Order: sequence, then C-alpha cells, then structure tokens
Amino acid sequence: MDVAELPPTGTCEISTLGRRSGRVSRIEIWYVVVDAQIVLTGTPGSRHWLANLRSHREAVLHLREPVSDLQVVADEVTDPATRRHVVEQAWRIQPWYAAQAYSIDDWVSASPMVTLTPLTPLTPLTPLTPLTD
Repeated sequence: MDVAELPPTGTCEISTLGRRSGRVSRIEIWYVVVDAQIVLTGTPGSRHWLANLRSHREAVLHLREPVSDLQVVADEVTDPATRRHVVEQAWRIQPWYAAQAYSIDDWVSASPMVTLTPLTPLTPLTPLTPLTD
C-alpha cells in the first residue's frame, strides 16, 4: 500500500510488542500523514506504545479506511525542527490536536511522536513477530 492512498488523518490501531512482557499490545490511536509519512503522535506525556516501539521498532498498523493491516517499522521523531513541523501540520490536519490544552512548544518538547514505514501488507491473521536483522 502506498501512503498516498491513505486519508490525511484517521483512526487506527497499533499492535506493539511489550518491552518487558513480550506480549502483543493493541491500542486505538489517530494517525496523520505529514510529508508522505504516517505519523503517530499524541498529547504531551509518556505512553506505553512509545516505550514498546523504542524496544521493538516493528509493529502492525491496523487501518480502518482503507481496511488493511500493515507491518511497519517505527522511527521516533527527535529532531526539534522536524517535531515542530510535524506538530504544526498535525494541528492543521487534525483539529482535535490543536483544541487540547497544550501549546505547540509543549507538543514539540513532550509529545510522543513516531513515523511508520510500511513494509508489506498483511492478512488479518498474520501474527506480530519481531523482525530479524
């Protein structure tokens, strides 16, 4: 699937491997597409999904529109200028973000933020397994 085929924002779920348990954890989250990249972000604060992705970069993105499961690799966005650009675009694309009680500077400094690179389409029954190097 090409990222260009996705709506600019939507609700999805992400399945990650637990950093300590090794069990699959699945949560609902919004995504935005910024500069042809799928981005997961949220209000400032720590998140288990981000901690899991720091330990195991591979995950499964469960899209609702179009319905599809994609194996992805996550890269945390850490560069402040890139984070600011992503936040500014995310606020424009998904107004819910801008309506929260945080400034852009709060989001840049403390929001969880990753880009997801799709690897291959999966069938719904494909289990999440760690990638090998």
